[in-house]
Amino acid sequence: MKRSQIRRLDDRLINQIAAGEVIERPASLLKELLENSLDAGADSIDIEIERGGMKRIEVSDNGFGIDKDELELALSRHATSKLNCFDDLYRINSLGFRGEALPSIAAVSKLRIASKITEANSAFEIQCHGGQFLAGPAPCAREQGTTIEVTDLFYNTPARRKFLRTDTTEYKHIDQNIRKLALSRFEVGFRLSHNGKNMLDCPAAANESEKNQRISTICGEEFAQNNLHFSAEQADIKLEGWLGLPTFSRSQRDLQYFYVNGRAVREPMLAHAVKRAYADVMYSGRHPAFVLYMSISPEVVDVNVHPAKTEVRFKDTRQIHDFIYRTLNKVIADLRPGDNIPPARAQLTSFASDSQMNDPNTITPQTSQAYSSIANYQSRGRQSTGQGAFRFNAEEQLKGYKALYPDDSVSLQSVTTETQDPGQDAGEIPPLGFALAQLKGVYILSESAEGLILVDMHAAHERIGYEQLKRVFAEEPIMQQPLLVPIRVQLPEQSVRAAVENITIFERVGLIIETVGETELVVRQIPVVLNKVDVSGLIKDVLSDIAELGMSDRIEQTIHEIFASRACHGAVRANRRLSLPEMNALLRDMESVERSGQCNHGRPTWVSVSMDDLDKWFLRGQ
Repeated sequence: MKRSQIRRLDDRLINQIAAGEVIERPASLLKELLENSLDAGADSIDIEIERGGMKRIEVSDNGFGIDKDELELALSRHATSKLNCFDDLYRINSLGFRGEALPSIAAVSKLRIASKITEANSAFEIQCHGGQFLAGPAPCAREQGTTIEVTDLFYNTPARRKFLRTDTTEYKHIDQNIRKLALSRFEVGFRLSHNGKNMLDCPAAANESEKNQRISTICGEEFAQNNLHFSAEQADIKLEGWLGLPTFSRSQRDLQYFYVNGRAVREPMLAHAVKRAYADVMYSGRHPAFVLYMSISPEVVDVNVHPAKTEVRFKDTRQIHDFIYRTLNKVIADLRPGDNIPPARAQLTSFASDSQMNDPNTITPQTSQAYSSIANYQSRGRQSTGQGAFRFNAEEQLKGYKALYPDDSVSLQSVTTETQDPGQDAGEIPPLGFALAQLKGVYILSESAEGLILVDMHAAHERIGYEQLKRVFAEEPIMQQPLLVPIRVQLPEQSVRAAVENITIFERVGLIIETVGETELVVRQIPVVLNKVDVSGLIKDVLSDIAELGMSDRIEQTIHEIFASRACHGAVRANRRLSLPEMNALLRDMESVERSGQCNHGRPTWVSVSMDDLDKWFLRGQ
């Protein structure tokens, strides 16, 4: 190969190379423009798209605007209003700051910018084709703010253009980016049209009701009805947002939004923390849905990791991971029957809509929507339409219960008083009601204040046993087993160093290891619960996690899997006849145990059918 001389590239080629890093497709171009509008303080943004953005993209906002004398400078590389000095790189609060977006866009398209600042009497515009200025700044008509129009993307780089997909595919990417940004700024209104057709309208949201409406618009009505809103703080970190209920899972990661200081990010560590929080309540192969916001000091997070600014790096990764995991795990674990969660009503198979029956994403049992189990079952005095159902107050229901089952050895008064909250009236029906009968030796039928409860007794007992095993392991000293013949583990040198640096990960669960030379570990002692586990393979998996994420809870996961298996084998089996006292005891345990809505495999343990739904099924009053 012939030697080539080192030479300086011309500005047009430099901008086109930068465009290759920043502008992958119309969606990434639009993302840069929208972030500029948000950084400019806009609270209203209009987007017009033609042919999936390949023909034309126009973004208009009512932000601060760009001064006439700065229009040409805005199209110069590394020119920005968002950084003033070197120290600003370590406390970045804006979405864009590299100063590469506009010159990169201008280098591969036909660009027009029109803008007006508050102090100016007139707006001015400038035009640029393929990085070459054509005209301007020239006066134009518009109110305060900025309009940027991009046409014929990649017209001068046909090799890039041929890698674009169909108009429909490119528009889908644009739609995803806009929805992602719309969830990041509730105070900003977004309007989108494609080929002249209005596609999305999200007015600015000022209160909780309007925020919930935007969540419904972006994430769908089902997510809006099946989520938990929460907020938690620790030191200078705040985490809040909407968590999808465990039974509202997806086949893909298409409803997962994580924001750090208002910036949508993709970070394996964050995803791992959320996944671990759902580990005990999620089907294998299913993915949770969530919209989460983390606020943290800009000085401890580096957003200058990727040209598209979609990745971040934290100063203390372990602290962030642990905080996210503990917070979300507690939110999910604290769910109890009777919590005031928007209910999902049960539906008969024959009455289920086509969209529900065919949706591959949402787990919806044919006979009921699974998580009505944590609806608020306090009586709300509903009146049935039509003929109406017989309604009894708590005292009458207890008397009827006693009359039906006079031999019941459990005191009904003691059952209600022991399970009720201190502020509740004596005799109030518990969230899961009282058992009526057992169906086919599999299900418990119970009458609650709202209607009928159906409980999978094996799944429920399995969850109760599993939580008890975990609690004992966490609270009592770990039983350890010294090894007569130590286990030797051969590893690369860097893995041995990582094991030494993270020795507490092993010691906290009773796994004692020592180094032998630079490439070998020796296991001297293990917890009894791991006596049938491939400890050598487990240690290698832990060190792989540390290399990738900087942490690992693989050992705890393995122990929990063993506990889950034990709980499954120890739970009551089908066709086991339970007495009414046993059934009621199971119901009361479910009301107190963590994560009682699902078994260890993520299946629902119980469902609810309201009286209103029963009336509809039997067409009462119609």
